[in-house]
Amino acid sequence: MESDEKIRLAIENTLVLRPPRQQLATFGVTNVYYYMITELMPEVNVVREGRVIAARPKIVTPAYLMHIEGFSGPARRYIQMAAEQNPHEPGILYSYKNEFGEMSVVSEPLGSIVDNINRRIDSHNDPLSAIIRGVEDMWDVSLMKFTFHLTRNSVYHNFSEIYGRGRLHIDTQGVLQDARDSIEELFEATRKDPSCAPELVSELHRWNLWNSYQDRFLKLFRKL
Repeated sequence: MESDEKIRLAIENTLVLRPPRQQLATFGVTNVYYYMITELMPEVNVVREGRVIAARPKIVTPAYLMHIEGFSGPARRYIQMAAEQNPHEPGILYSYKNEFGEMSVVSEPLGSIVDNINRRIDSHNDPLSAIIRGVEDMWDVSLMKFTFHLTRNSVYHNFSEIYGRGRLHIDTQGVLQDARDSIEELFEATRKDPSCAPELVSELHRWNLWNSYQDRFLKLFRKL
């Protein structure tokens, strides 16, 4: 079977049996604990546990994305074209990290496993736990489908909160208020912890703001 076909089947056969009761946080990091159940053979299932860690959603523009590494040539050209047409059009960038935890093989039917995990989640009263039924040889694809839907279900809420705080305002330099606020937070973080300085420098360059903030940064750095 071709790889694309296997991926398609994995997506079609992935079900979120228990979604998180909370959406992704708009102004902070979200930690979602997942239980991924996949069938190894009849009444023998693999249970994988881990965390999907969602960084704080970032408001970006095509012009900003031009300075982010990791895009292929065609993808970068697409971003460039978008930047030429609407350089300051805002959008939400989500980034995730998967921390894999325990894995166990359980000789029980799916329903019994789900009931046991539900009781465990209820006992901890955890609104950020999820149960997913995935496909064994494509379980990471199943996890990606879950992550995609987690994002899609949070976008409207996140965007509304950001808009409500006025962070979508664009100044005369074409910089979003959200970016200005984030830079201020990074300056404060760097003042307290010098190891945050590289992230601050990178963010200033991505927004083409290094010249505007250079003196302030160097002054802060000398104080460190």
